Amino acid sequence: MSTAESGARPPLSPVVGGLDEDIPLYEARKEIYPAAVQGRFRTIKWAILLVTLGIYYFLPFVRWDRGPNAPDQAVLIDLANGRFYFFPIEIWPQELYYITGLMVIAALGLFLMNAVAGRMWCGYLCPQTVWTDLFYAVERLIEGDRREQMKKAQGPWDLERIAQKILKHSLWLLIAWWTGGAWVLYFADAPTLVLDLVTFQAPVVAYVWIGILTFTTYVLAGFMREQVCLYMCPWPRIQAALTDEYALNVTYRYDRGEQRMSVKKAEAARARGEPAGDCVDCHQCVNVCPTGVDIRDGLQLGCIQCGLCIDACDNVMAKIGRPTGLIGYDTDVNVQRRIAREEPTYKLVRARTVLYSVLIVGIGALMTFTLATRTSLGLSALHDRNPVFVTLADGSIRNGFTMRLTNKSLEARPFRLELIGLAGAHLDVVGMPSTAEQSALLEVLPDQTRELRVLVTAPKGDAAASRTIRFRLTDVVTGATAYTDDFFKGPGSAP
Repeated sequence: MSTAESGARPPLSPVVGGLDEDIPLYEARKEIYPAAVQGRFRTIKWAILLVTLGIYYFLPFVRWDRGPNAPDQAVLIDLANGRFYFFPIEIWPQELYYITGLMVIAALGLFLMNAVAGRMWCGYLCPQTVWTDLFYAVERLIEGDRREQMKKAQGPWDLERIAQKILKHSLWLLIAWWTGGAWVLYFADAPTLVLDLVTFQAPVVAYVWIGILTFTTYVLAGFMREQVCLYMCPWPRIQAALTDEYALNVTYRYDRGEQRMSVKKAEAARARGEPAGDCVDCHQCVNVCPTGVDIRDGLQLGCIQCGLCIDACDNVMAKIGRPTGLIGYDTDVNVQRRIAREEPTYKLVRARTVLYSVLIVGIGALMTFTLATRTSLGLSALHDRNPVFVTLADGSIRNGFTMRLTNKSLEARPFRLELIGLAGAHLDVVGMPSTAEQSALLEVLPDQTRELRVLVTAPKGDAAASRTIRFRLTDVVTGATAYTDDFFKGPGSAP
């Protein structure tokens, strides 16, 4: 009698997990040996790698003349003086909203790339992908391609293998060290800091950060590799909630590929008039994948959309005389349309791509406008609270203000402070000779804020009630101006 017939409960399967079974919480890592491949997407990835790493490693040494007293490094994060320099652009500490704007644009850019072509960022531009590709290239150069590496992994530790390992890890550490060192160069004058590092005169914090970044690059790109994409990075989980059925993703064409069979069997089946798929089950698409994904199983978390499986499959199709494109960038909608023998359709321009593009252009235009129209000076006023005003012996009314004049340039500048909106009044700066004028000439040191005590005096008949006044600060050299408004209080002012 069967278990089902007797009504007895079947034993728990070890796969599901019995009471006495120890099931690991995490799946053990399977070593991946991605094979080298040639093709258009591999060429694109090499070009991006060379351009991005070339910019990252050598940009600190690019010079940009900003005039006297200013650093000449094109890109510099000057924490000591609270400045960020990017070629002609200079960001001050009180302008962190520009950094916020850049972060918003970067996020929207990720959303737009995801809406157009899925994990385009992961496959081509992510630093983890770029440095891992470089580490793979070094590994193949020294230890050989996939087959050689797998053979050596099963073989003995002879002198040749030990020497290759030492050379490979030495080059990895050299790349990681230069990666960490290049990052530190963005925070100080690069040539000077390099000399200080070599002569061991650089600040301790520089050596600490180089050590941290060297270690993280070496470990993440050399050992963890696909583990970062699968378990550490949050973007695959986020982008899955942002994509739609019209986004392009690396896709296996089931309508063409199935049923899978060898080349000879497929030719024989076609000769008999029977259907046969183009996929020959060669596993080249799996062998070249940096995360070990079989794209024929559908879109998966581990697929970074790098397109290397497309190159591998196209190479195989070309060799066996079948059309390329068995694996390619396609949409979920087209997968179903091809199965139904319908023509594919593409919608690059749709609501979300238009929205993201408009937001990116709008925020970028706003930031550009504010950068182009900003001035290098600032002015603020704080009215005295007690007393609000003072009546002098001749009946005139005096108000006191604390003024702050800011010179954001790197040169000492003469400024003219003027009073507007109160006829007959005059402006006096405490500590300077008294005048009967409505303006005063002042100097502010480079990159400084000067605080002044300012007295505004108006005749008795002109200051009976509260009225709005304006202070104007003018850069005598450039003509740039800044304004701030306040109130002049008199006996008739409301309490």
